[in-house]
Amino acid sequence: MLLLAFDTATPAITVAVHDGSQVVAEASGEGSMAHGELLAPAIHAALSDAGAATSDLTDVAVGVGPGPFTGLRVGVVTALTLGSTLGLTTHGVCTLDILAAELAQGATPDGGEFLVATDARRKEVYWAHYRPTVGRVDRVDGPHVSYPVDLAELHPDMPVVGRGATLHPDHLAALDGPLDPSAGALARAVVEGSVVELPLEPLYLRRPDATPLVLPKQT
Repeated sequence: MLLLAFDTATPAITVAVHDGSQVVAEASGEGSMAHGELLAPAIHAALSDAGAATSDLTDVAVGVGPGPFTGLRVGVVTALTLGSTLGLTTHGVCTLDILAAELAQGATPDGGEFLVATDARRKEVYWAHYRPTVGRVDRVDGPHVSYPVDLAELHPDMPVVGRGATLHPDHLAALDGPLDPSAGALARAVVEGSVVELPLEPLYLRRPDATPLVLPKQT
C-alpha cells in the first residue's frame, strides 16, 4: 500500500505519504487563494521525499471539507483525477474529522466531548461535535456553519479544537490541540479505519463567495 493524502479545505495545504505502516513523508504550504499553485508542488515534494512516484500509489485520500469553494474544489478534483487516471482506491474524509482524529491520536480532553471549529470566513466557523470512544472519536453532530456566538450558546463551555476557536476567543474556549488539519493524521486515520469515509464530493455548506453576474435580458 502507498497512500497519498492531502487536504485543501483551509489555508493550510497539507500532503502526506503513508506506506501502510507509517507516514514516510509530509509537505505543506499556506495561501488562502493559492491552493491550485501550491498543491501540485507539495505533492511532488512529498512523493520525492518518500522516494516514490505517482505510478507507485495505490490509494489517495482527501479532506472533503467543509471549506471555502475554491480551495476545497482544488483538493477534491485533484483526488478524483488521480483516482481515475491511475486507478487508485479513493477515500474522502470530513476535514473536521481529521482534526478530531489527530487529537485522538494524541490525547483527548479527559475523555470528554469536544467541538472542532475551522474558519469559515464571514466571521463564521465550520464546526462539528465529537464524542471520544475506544481508539477513535465519533462525530455526533455536524458539520454545520454558524456564528461563534450562536455556537457558544448551543454548546456553552465545551472545549473547541481548531483555528476557529483561536480566531474567536471571546466566544469559544480553545483546547490545546491541532489548529489546522494534518495530512499525516488523515493518512493514519484512513489506514487504521478510525474515520467514517465519505464520497469525493465537496462539503460546501453554503453558496460560493463568487457567483456569475446575471445581466437583465434585453428587450
